[in-house]
Amino acid sequence: MKKTAFVALCCAFAANAHAEGLPEKYETAGKVVVANQPNYPPMEYKDPATNTLMGVDIDLALALAKQLGTTVEWADIGFEQMVSSLTTGRADLIHSGMSDLPKRRDSLDFVDYMKSGAQFYTSAARKDEFKTITDFCGKTVGMSRRTSFPDEAAKWSAANCEAAGKPALVVVGTEGSADARAQLKQGRLDGAVQGSETLPYLLTLEPDTYAIVGEPFTAVYQGIGFAKGSTELRDAYAGALKALMASGEYKAIFAKYGLEAAILDGIYVNGEVAK
Repeated sequence: MKKTAFVALCCAFAANAHAEGLPEKYETAGKVVVANQPNYPPMEYKDPATNTLMGVDIDLALALAKQLGTTVEWADIGFEQMVSSLTTGRADLIHSGMSDLPKRRDSLDFVDYMKSGAQFYTSAARKDEFKTITDFCGKTVGMSRRTSFPDEAAKWSAANCEAAGKPALVVVGTEGSADARAQLKQGRLDGAVQGSETLPYLLTLEPDTYAIVGEPFTAVYQGIGFAKGSTELRDAYAGALKALMASGEYKAIFAKYGLEAAILDGIYVNGEVAK
């Protein structure tokens, strides 16, 4: 984003966030419709015993709505249809573990709320084979095809495997993170890639089953997505997030899931800090 454009965006954010709450249409409706697919613990998932929605994104979305004086209506929408759900009016915003990527900013604006990164892991039985992430060069590694991970893994391989004269990473696009884990357990994969925010929870859920290898090989923000043109709604949410940060509720939500390292130090819009 050009500096002049970003300065204008920040000025607009400052004015709207402090002077206005929700746009009138949402206040009249008494709700915001939030696109979310609850299959990405600990960000969003359903309690198997009660079928209740749980997770960081769930708790944060509810806290933001409360701060704005409204309620949430959840729309369970497949990840591939989330952007179109905004343009068709099926949903008002996306809050579902979506990375704030430059290519997505053509159709969305983001209010970022956490740090994330793609990270390698393998089965606990094979952890001694993978001391560093470059030990995956030439190996078969699975990751959800619906995410940016396959492209990011291919770029990492070009820079860290092929450039060093090692065989390329064999990237396998899976139906999701659960599918990648199933194939890893079956021995069809040597390793897998997931968002760094999910792996501590995974190790707690299935102890002695997986082993994290190295540090994340990407660094991205995850953001709440808004359709281009929904400036007032975006800025209202940015203001609400700022209030939750000031009160300590934002940090408490991440601490509840052991993800304090993922929190941000301020308000970021489209990957840039809003002054």
